[in-house]
Amino acid sequence: MIGFQNNLASMRVDQVGSLLRPEKLKQAFAEYGSGKIAEKELREIQDNAIRDVVTKQVAHNLPIVVDGEFRRTSFMESFAVVAGVEEWQTGVKTYHETLARKDTGESVSHKGQDPILLNRKRVTERLRLLRSALLDDFRFTQSLTDRPVKVTLISADRISQCYDSEASRPVYPTVEEFLRDVVAVERQMISGLAHEGCRYIGIDGPGYTAYVDPDSLAAMRSRGEDPQTNLARSIAADNEIIAGFPGVTFGIHICRGNRQSMWHREGSYDAIAEQLFAGLRHERLLLEYDTERAGSFEALRIVPKEKIAVLGLITTKVGRMETVDELRRRIDEAARYLPIERLAVSPQCGFASSLRGNLLTEDEQFRKLDVMLETAAKVWG
Repeated sequence: MIGFQNNLASMRVDQVGSLLRPEKLKQAFAEYGSGKIAEKELREIQDNAIRDVVTKQVAHNLPIVVDGEFRRTSFMESFAVVAGVEEWQTGVKTYHETLARKDTGESVSHKGQDPILLNRKRVTERLRLLRSALLDDFRFTQSLTDRPVKVTLISADRISQCYDSEASRPVYPTVEEFLRDVVAVERQMISGLAHEGCRYIGIDGPGYTAYVDPDSLAAMRSRGEDPQTNLARSIAADNEIIAGFPGVTFGIHICRGNRQSMWHREGSYDAIAEQLFAGLRHERLLLEYDTERAGSFEALRIVPKEKIAVLGLITTKVGRMETVDELRRRIDEAARYLPIERLAVSPQCGFASSLRGNLLTEDEQFRKLDVMLETAAKVWG
């Protein structure tokens, strides 16, 4: 098996978190949103879909498994059952309503707008965890397999980018006060997971590429924000979230957008590599590297010796199948800047950051994971 179940930090392969939802599950979300089925029926369909996808992952010999985020409408929903973010929940739940409509979007990967950031939301009361939905999700999925189950949470950086600080001043006079409560809520989630035996937690931090994307930087400055201040504050908050959980491996995933095969940002890591790669305390850095938008591998020279850089070389946006030779060549290129024993390989992002999913089939999804495993076996043995 390509992985180290006793040392998850050193695995040579990885998954980001989301997998393509089966049509029956997508239809169930649509029917639940329109009131045709009750929550209990939706839950049963989710349970069956998760059972099936876990069985498939084990059959494909993946060293860790995920629930595919099959209970979520969006990767953002890990922070939804929190008092004070009701408006955010409403925005995420609109996926229920749109699923039944005909999709007239483009059929190829293209640049699109990040819808959540277009309409930043206010906080209505101080943040407070209402229910640890992730804990329930982990318990169910781990009961299905003896392999480690990876659980994903949204990063403090991404949460802060969704937050309308001006509209929220009656509740949180400063962003720093808001982030203190974000940290407290997420630490409560992680504490529950760690207590139940979850050994690998992934943090989704797609917003970090905003600090190299010209349009995103211009938007921050137009709001009177200093990008460097934002970046330093986010790194500190994300580090505080994961501090002090022995026995749990933490990875952080950084990409340029992935909703329905679209990308939202561009720019190489170079300008922020020193702060990001050296500053973040996560053991595994899952880095998008499937297109030229990410730049060269040169920034990897900054990765500290105690961390693994997981190269996101396999695109989840389209069905084009990578080859083992192609992936081995790119890993060899990366090894010019970081020793090969400190590298791993993965898909560049999840396969379905939202319910609709990306522009490929389930068969293509698993074939890509097979190529990943075959490549890792040939590179690392």
